Amino acid sequence: MKGPYPSIKEVAARAGVSFQTASKFLNGGQVRVSAGTAQRISSAASELGYSPNSIARSLVQRASSTIGIVAGDLTDLALSGFVVGAERAARLVGHAVLVGTLAGNGEDGSEVVNMLIERRVAGIIAAAPQLEDDMAVAELLRRHVSTVSLHHIPGGGVPTVGSNHREVGQLATEHLLAQGHRYVGTVTGPFRRLVVRSRLRGYEEALRGASLDPVDEMVVEGDWTPSGAASATQLLLERHPEVTAIFVHSDVMAMGVYSAVASTGRRIPDDVAIVSCDDVPFAPYMTPSLSSVHIPFAETGARAVEVLVKRMGGEDVSAEASLLPVELMVRASCGGAPRLAQPAVRGSSKVTEEVP
Repeated sequence: MKGPYPSIKEVAARAGVSFQTASKFLNGGQVRVSAGTAQRISSAASELGYSPNSIARSLVQRASSTIGIVAGDLTDLALSGFVVGAERAARLVGHAVLVGTLAGNGEDGSEVVNMLIERRVAGIIAAAPQLEDDMAVAELLRRHVSTVSLHHIPGGGVPTVGSNHREVGQLATEHLLAQGHRYVGTVTGPFRRLVVRSRLRGYEEALRGASLDPVDEMVVEGDWTPSGAASATQLLLERHPEVTAIFVHSDVMAMGVYSAVASTGRRIPDDVAIVSCDDVPFAPYMTPSLSSVHIPFAETGARAVEVLVKRMGGEDVSAEASLLPVELMVRASCGGAPRLAQPAVRGSSKVTEEVP
């Protein structure tokens, strides 16, 4: 049965040349042909509707045009935003993307990375926090392929691209303090994640900057889910009913925080002000609209591709982190949104106050 795509053999037969000549010509290999022969091959390919086979082209050129992405849970809106940004940027510079997703705890990290390496990807972008302590995966990445990571890779030697998450925590907490709050709690992601510890340091630095001592009991661990955040918020408010503001480590968790605050009879922002982070698309449509630190996930994906392409091309790329600025989107949930929107710039971050 004839295949769905015209083959190089069919193109070669119509053009009256050998298969090897047609293959090298169409797939970018080193072959010398006359202008007449080149025209016959091109015309035959056009008449048959032939499209180049990227796998065959890679074999001829001995260079892959595919970038691999090792990703965590793609139902995570933040992570999926990163992957979409990376795929679009890769496509613009002529690269396809092959994504391998990990199990929940990342125990199959080596399996997924080996799958990408066996398919001869030109480089890999790691977008999986589950791998930040996985030495076996780190060695695979360093030994076999050019790599850029969204998260820490143990042992170093791999450039990272992301944002300053200490600044995320500091920016959110400073804004709540600026609204006059002195009892500011926080509902975090899992403590084992470096991003959580970085945001927590920023939170603590902001408190100390306001001459307030951080209180351990005002820090409650969540699990990135609304239900986990609701339980954490209930515990926080039971321990410290005087809390009037909460910094939440993700917009998804903020949904659970809203629910838990309402279940105690408190109102947002009148009784409890909320600032979250990520600024996913649903944040402005929550009731009240959610103030959140915008993390540029799509732009981070594009930057990761830019750095990886340089590495694949043999450029000397520093292993130091490439940090993209963050921006606090002030909405109704923190009680601080004025009638006019006036962005204020501080360092590499920005505060934008949206019209309610």
